[in-house]
Amino acid sequence: MRHEERAVGAVVGSAVGDALGAPFEFGPEGVFSARFPSPGGGGEMCGGGGWDPGEATDDTQMAVLVAESLLRHGGLDLPDVFARFQRWAAADPKDIGLQTEDVLTNGLPWDRAAAEHFRVNRRAAGNGSLMRATPSAVYFARAGQTATTDAARRIAALTHGDRAAWEGTAVFHELLRRALAGADPLDALPDVVALVSPEHRRRYATVLAADWHPGLATEFNGAVWPCLGSAVWALRSTADFEGALRAAIDLGGDTDTVAAVTGGLAGAYYGPDAIPARWIEPLHLPLPGFGGRVLRPADLTGLAHRLATAVSVRLG
Repeated sequence: MRHEERAVGAVVGSAVGDALGAPFEFGPEGVFSARFPSPGGGGEMCGGGGWDPGEATDDTQMAVLVAESLLRHGGLDLPDVFARFQRWAAADPKDIGLQTEDVLTNGLPWDRAAAEHFRVNRRAAGNGSLMRATPSAVYFARAGQTATTDAARRIAALTHGDRAAWEGTAVFHELLRRALAGADPLDALPDVVALVSPEHRRRYATVLAADWHPGLATEFNGAVWPCLGSAVWALRSTADFEGALRAAIDLGGDTDTVAAVTGGLAGAYYGPDAIPARWIEPLHLPLPGFGGRVLRPADLTGLAHRLATAVSVRLG
């Protein structure tokens, strides 16, 4: 399978996971399988909780904003990414993380807003930087390990002042880079954990260990490390894309983001043909603040191809 095909699987798979998990957000464990007990049964892209069937959330909206900035500028332009985030936040999206909203609306410039939020609140390790990372991971994959992990940290730092969020996003970038190259990302875990900064390495080593499962989590999966650990567990404990997404959503809690992260990894690993067509067909993404645009599966596929084949990959 070619790199470009895996990139489509990652970008579309992440959006599918987001839309599939959104109606079950903050619900208890097992609700998805209780409602849809038979894999392949249909009807799972059901909508609810304020979301239309197939509607992706802020996870994918912010991901697309990062992607379009990278492509527009031929690389990383952090002030532009931040400005796009602010424009989107000002347009009253259906959902936006409390921390992200505070950073984007506190009136401080792009290089101070998240750091100041963290200085005051001392809590900024949510999964909001991880949820939007699939397109940037695709874009920087061919630039190598150092470039992709550096870019991950810098994009994460726009909204998350806690380095724990930076490190989880960097781990995801590198796992996806390996998967896009045709490797099993699970085999890379020991090497990837070694890339984490020493003060956060133990917590990531714990949740990414082969014997870890979400029942051992000590924090809600809205935090970055149990979110990433849950996505890796979902990939490890199942045998196909559909199974991984079902496992992710059945965890309950922050289902759209856990499923979006799982969908990015599983989509890259299994490829786009493994994503059920019945999940892709209703997929759509309104983009508040950007002229009423609504992206469809063909738009996301085209975006993935452009990210995967970009000639210029500048870190800024």
